[in-house]
Amino acid sequence: MERDLRGFSVKFYTEEGNYDLVANSSPVYFIRDAIKFPDLIHALRKHPQSNYKDPTSAWDFWSLMPESTHSVMMLFSDRGIPYGYRHMNGYGVHTYKWYNKDGESYWVKMHLISQAGIKNFDVNDSELLKKVQPDFATRDLFDYIQQGGKAEWKMYVQCMPYDDAWKYRFSPFDATKVWYHSDYPLIEVGKLVLDRNPANYFAEVEQVAFSPSHMVPGIEPSPDKLLQGRLISYLDSQNHRLGGNYRRLPINCPYRSRINNYQRDGQFIMDDGGGSRPNYEPNSFMGPLEDEDFKECPEEITGVVGRWDQYNPNEDFEQPGEFYRRVLNEDEKLRLIRNIVESLGQVKIEDIKIRAVRNFYRSDEGLGTKLCNELNLNIRDIVRGIQ
Repeated sequence: MERDLRGFSVKFYTEEGNYDLVANSSPVYFIRDAIKFPDLIHALRKHPQSNYKDPTSAWDFWSLMPESTHSVMMLFSDRGIPYGYRHMNGYGVHTYKWYNKDGESYWVKMHLISQAGIKNFDVNDSELLKKVQPDFATRDLFDYIQQGGKAEWKMYVQCMPYDDAWKYRFSPFDATKVWYHSDYPLIEVGKLVLDRNPANYFAEVEQVAFSPSHMVPGIEPSPDKLLQGRLISYLDSQNHRLGGNYRRLPINCPYRSRINNYQRDGQFIMDDGGGSRPNYEPNSFMGPLEDEDFKECPEEITGVVGRWDQYNPNEDFEQPGEFYRRVLNEDEKLRLIRNIVESLGQVKIEDIKIRAVRNFYRSDEGLGTKLCNELNLNIRDIVRGIQ
């Protein structure tokens, strides 16, 4: 059972179309710009020469991307090995814009909080379980529901007034950051209940197509650059994986609103493909018309448009420091240090170790010093270059 930040996605079937909340088990991510996503994946996957996972690649990338420190710290904490799906939270990670019919707009972050309580594996238990029951998380959820149980999460939102975004102490569109609950408290909006297993896993799970671009009126993306990239890449992936008609598969079909567009033909067409009806709009033959309700909310734009500087620290160390000091108890801190040392200790290049520990030191001097001692590094090398 590998240490991982797991996906936690939900498809809402609404009367205005399907809405996908493509979420994670962590409230933050390693990067804040989609242009670095291929690099992140390459660093975490198998080495191009040896074809096995190499901690050196991962730590080299992370150490050179200080914005990743927050996610790395969560990954190597107990949260990195959740005790199955029932005992982990889900987070939308990104910031979205919600607007109403009066033209009022708000920035929103979404949270799904497990009602079974957070529970995580110790790394030693997880290694044993990986050998004897590698599909534990899936089996635990399936068996629990099959025996009559209900897996439940309460859904909350954090809601930021539109104008607050330009004066908040962190960029609210940075996926490596959280909004502190003391600034924007959780507001309960509903509940997610899983009380039925799929009749056929392939049809109802393997073929499901999630994309952050699947939205409904009242919900729009924010300027979050990681989200902006996912709007394109996920849709492209589903078209490649399932074909252009994937929305006609029962699990993806917006059955309450029906598919009402002029897209024609392609792989796996499942009906008459529109027959003799026109495939353009406007037309004189009573075809569907452009719907005003689906137009985007007006957005006022000022200032200079340019690339977001990937290497601007942007207060990248305050929040991981707060996570270490205020969220983790003493035992959890010890396990975090043990887990980081076990992984980082496998890196053979000392400069990479120094850079990685320096990021932790900048987050919390006590944490950085303990890691330095455990890894037999010189503290002078760690503090050198820190402004």
